[in-house]
Amino acid sequence: MLRRNETSQGQIRMPSPRRATLAAAAFLAAWALPAQAQMGPPGPPTIGTVAAQKRAVTESSEFTGRIQAAARVDVVARVTAFIEARLFTEGGEVQEGELLFRLDPATFQAEVAAREANVAQATALLRNATLTLSRAQALIGSGAGRASAVDDARAQQASLTAQLQAAQAQLRAAQINLGYTEVTAPIAGRVGRASLSTGNVVTPASGPLVTIVSQDPMYVTFPVPVRQALELRNRYADRGGFAALRVRVRLPDGRIYAQAGRLDYADPSVAPTTDSLTLRATIPNPLREGARPGEPGNRDLLDGAFVTVFLEGIEPIQALAIPRAAVLSDPQGSFVYVIDAEKKTQQRRITLAPSPPGLAIVTAGLQEGETIAVDGLQRLRPNIQVNPVPAQPPPGAPPGAPGAPPAAPRG
Repeated sequence: MLRRNETSQGQIRMPSPRRATLAAAAFLAAWALPAQAQMGPPGPPTIGTVAAQKRAVTESSEFTGRIQAAARVDVVARVTAFIEARLFTEGGEVQEGELLFRLDPATFQAEVAAREANVAQATALLRNATLTLSRAQALIGSGAGRASAVDDARAQQASLTAQLQAAQAQLRAAQINLGYTEVTAPIAGRVGRASLSTGNVVTPASGPLVTIVSQDPMYVTFPVPVRQALELRNRYADRGGFAALRVRVRLPDGRIYAQAGRLDYADPSVAPTTDSLTLRATIPNPLREGARPGEPGNRDLLDGAFVTVFLEGIEPIQALAIPRAAVLSDPQGSFVYVIDAEKKTQQRRITLAPSPPGLAIVTAGLQEGETIAVDGLQRLRPNIQVNPVPAQPPPGAPPGAPGAPPAAPRG
């Protein structure tokens, strides 16, 4: 009988599983230790940096706003009649005075004819009364007439004059009603859907036949917190106030709209529920390049659309600017990592002003010329050694932008 670990003649001795595992671990450790000894400890992380410097920047504050048409008109019928024809394309654009609907004019034409006859009759009677008065005055001058006859003729003339004026007023009213059978556009703009089709009877109580929304220019309205509104007022008071500001909008698809607007109105009262002041700007809304006036989507600004509003100064100012990507935040506020002379990171709390996209304007906490970290921020913490290198500029960055080479001198 064989004991454990002994073999009979012709058998191969196999190691136990436990011994095989220990042998493999020892083999790997023997190779790993020399490899680690060759690599050595990891070096400081390499991060991209830029120098904080003053630049000509455009101050910008961002708000949420809504596009509104400068004019909106509900077109209603002003007389009772059948709709004889609709003369516009729903969703298209019309010009002021353009014919939209034609109502059945027959009844109103007859009314005008009757009133014209009344005017003619009153005119004839007045002419006769004038002649009678002239004869009576001639007789009284020759001594053959009576004063009472003159008085009667004068009174008859005055009465018929009033009748003629009344007949003329009734004729004018009939002509106005006849004119209402042609429903025209009171403003230029885009028309909506017609509420009634041809053949229906309309009355002044039928409601809007169609709605017209003006297209160019448009309004953009946006609420501004009172505190920020006062800061804007104080900042631009010596630079022209509203005249020193312009409005840019970012469309719902993310594009920056090419046209700029001007502020022209501020609500006289603060909204009690939001403690904000509503501002309004007028902004052009021309046809898009190659678009036709009547086709849908021919303009970029749409009535009722939500947009992002940028309130910018017209003239740039010199300010300490850094890339927006360098700014981090926590519950205590905004901060950056400054690289000191010993290539160690120092967390620095900063104060920011309203800034244009991609940049952060620093008003406190940072000095011009200090080096700040831009790339590799996720690996940083205060007071660690780093390997700073110049940050690569983002694709398409203009010369002079943070991280980009300086602009070439003009000459």
